[in-house]
Order: sequence, then C-alpha cells, then structure tokens
Amino acid sequence: MMARSGAQSLQSLIVFLAVLVVVAGAGIGAWAIRPVPGYASEEQKAGSPFDATFTAENPSPWFAMKGLKFACVLDHVRASGREPTLIEATDVRFPDGSASELKPGESATFRCPFRALFGLPPLNEDYGVVQRSQIYFHASYDLPFVGVIRLSDNSVPFVLNTRLLPPRWTSRPDG
Repeated sequence: MMARSGAQSLQSLIVFLAVLVVVAGAGIGAWAIRPVPGYASEEQKAGSPFDATFTAENPSPWFAMKGLKFACVLDHVRASGREPTLIEATDVRFPDGSASELKPGESATFRCPFRALFGLPPLNEDYGVVQRSQIYFHASYDLPFVGVIRLSDNSVPFVLNTRLLPPRWTSRPDG
C-alpha cells in the first residue's frame, strides 16, 4: 500500500513537471514570436548626419504593433563625457490610415532631433563628432491582444558608416 501511494505521488510529480514544462515552453514560444521593430537609416545626402531620417519596420508576419512610440538615444560620444540622452522622435509618419500602428510588414519613418543636443552649427556638421557617436532607438507598444500591457524594446547600437556613399547610420559591426 505504501508502494502504491509512493508511485501515485511520483506520477503526480511527473505530471506536474510535464505541465510546468509545457506552460514554460508556450510562454517562451509566445515571447519569441512577439513583434520587435527593425530599424534602418535612410541615405543622408545633405546636411548633418544628426538630422537623419530612420525607418522602423514591423517584420512580424502575424502581429500588429499598436500604440507605437519611438524615442532616440544618443548613447555616447566617445571622449566627450556626455551622458546617454533620450529624446522623443519627431516627424513620425505611419502608413496612411494608421495612427501609431504598424501592421505586419508595414514601415514608419521618424527623425531623431540630435542636433538640438549639440547647439552650435559648426559642431553639428563636424563628422569627427558624429563618427565618435553611437545611437540606438527605444520603441514602446501594446502587447498584442492585451492592450493594457506595454512592451518596450531597445535596438542594437548604430554608428555612422562613412564607408557607404552617401554615409548613413548602420548597426555597429560588433553590436
């Protein structure tokens, strides 16, 4: 009788652990397919690279990103002692008919007003300052199907790539 009781306890433990593994696997799978924006820089043909326009895309084939807001972070300017600075993106343009929403495969554009952080025009045009800079983007949006929970995502670091003509911001090679 004690052996039967012990076997039932062991069986209950195994079933409990199996259910726990399935629930954890479903949670990890759901997190892995959540929409996460992808970013790219448009070509900078004239003016300061700190006036660049960026594109954010929803690469998810299934989920829309609702309530989407973008911020830009000037992570650092090497050898300047400047602290990371977060500023709201400006000139945000979503596809026609979408108010702060990107459906699967859609893109939006935005600008990062970094020039205002530096002040004087000669510094804005100084490629040495720009080349020592690193930026990233912060997006916040509603969790699909559960609008009361907000997700946030930080992009990989971007640096000005002067090997491309015209130069543009690209993800850092080692980032």
